[in-house]
Amino acid sequence: MYIMDIYEKLKRLTEFDWDFGNTDKNVAKHKISNSESEEVFFNPNLVLADEKHSVAEDRFFLLGRTNQEIILFVVFTVRGDKIRVISSRSASRKEKQIYNCRHNNEKRNSKI
Repeated sequence: MYIMDIYEKLKRLTEFDWDFGNTDKNVAKHKISNSESEEVFFNPNLVLADEKHSVAEDRFFLLGRTNQEIILFVVFTVRGDKIRVISSRSASRKEKQIYNCRHNNEKRNSKI
């Protein structure tokens, strides 16, 4: 699946499919709640293909902001008409720079 295709698909998806074994993993390991993980899909974000791990299914990385302005790094896949979050954590310094650079460029371009 191409990146432009995933953006179009994400616009239509509003439901999440949480794996029973993963529902508490991000909270326990990274202090990120499931609702925070979901928020970044509805706020400005950057999606990149995870080609290295896209063997059985297409996987993606998402960099996005929560409603509390925390930038998260989320790994996810799309199964049918639902988003399945595989992992979610606070973005690293480099990932934050990538997100902010992209977000700032979009702001500048929208003012033209």
